[in-house]
Amino acid sequence: MAFSHIPVLLNEVLEGMNIKEDGVYVDATFGRGGHSRKILDRLGPNGRLYGLDRDLTAVEAAKSITDPRFKITHSAFSNLKEVCESLGIEGKVDGILMDIGVSSPQIDDPTRGFSFEKDGPLDMRMDQSAKLDAKTIVNTYSKQDLAYIFKVYGEENFASKVASAIVREREKTPFETTLQLSEFIKRVIGGKPTPKHKATRCFQALRIAVNGELDELKKALESSIDVLADDGRLCVISFHSLEDRIVKTFIKDKSQGQKIPNGLPITFEEAEKMRLATAKVEPVGGAIKATPEEIAANVRSRSATLRICKRLKRLP
Repeated sequence: MAFSHIPVLLNEVLEGMNIKEDGVYVDATFGRGGHSRKILDRLGPNGRLYGLDRDLTAVEAAKSITDPRFKITHSAFSNLKEVCESLGIEGKVDGILMDIGVSSPQIDDPTRGFSFEKDGPLDMRMDQSAKLDAKTIVNTYSKQDLAYIFKVYGEENFASKVASAIVREREKTPFETTLQLSEFIKRVIGGKPTPKHKATRCFQALRIAVNGELDELKKALESSIDVLADDGRLCVISFHSLEDRIVKTFIKDKSQGQKIPNGLPITFEEAEKMRLATAKVEPVGGAIKATPEEIAANVRSRSATLRICKRLKRLP
């Protein structure tokens, strides 16, 4: 089956990448290539675009792009540095895009097990070759570990209650499908109906745990420092507060450079020079959200946040 994907914040990404015709770019989360195809449109004959994706289905979809300026690699974006080293482009990349989280085709395909509204196996693996899946976590992890996952990764207020109920229930009937689990969580949490499905946070938490998403993001962000060329741009789209907090903190920390101890007998100019000598990036604007028009056309863009930073010049 073919599943569509509308690229989020497309115009804002293209502007933020500051694309040069002969530049080298990396779409670290290819998905279905919505952003990649538009980046290619802006490149000249000598420009290059490299795509990464851990999802084998996405890698297969990328084969429809026959443009010789494009190359796809099956890899998690946490391996950004290693992939760029192998391609000979480390330190030469003019722009990196990271579109974090689950993609529309992954959600819409019930066989992937991401949706709490469509019945399918409890899978949630972004990389189908990985071993750990949601079924294993739900049916084998301890009550304490499940509660931690739901609380920390899902920010679920009923984390302990849901975890305890799952452990009791699975002794009688193991959890096999997405609807079995989502309806169970809905009953456990109880209360009046809400606009957001009551299993939303727990499903988000399980997906993050299965795919190690937060650690993957942190590693990818750190890798971007070495991969980007001087003045190269990093554009990161996140879809929930946990991801955005990591991105925001990364940009803040890498733009501050070495902290100057209070009381040092130096001028402001000298302190600023020391900071710039150790700072790695510079923020480009603030958080960018989808316009009302985009949200009306693509409801999934309503939670998207784009942050952009520029790699500072390396000092000799």
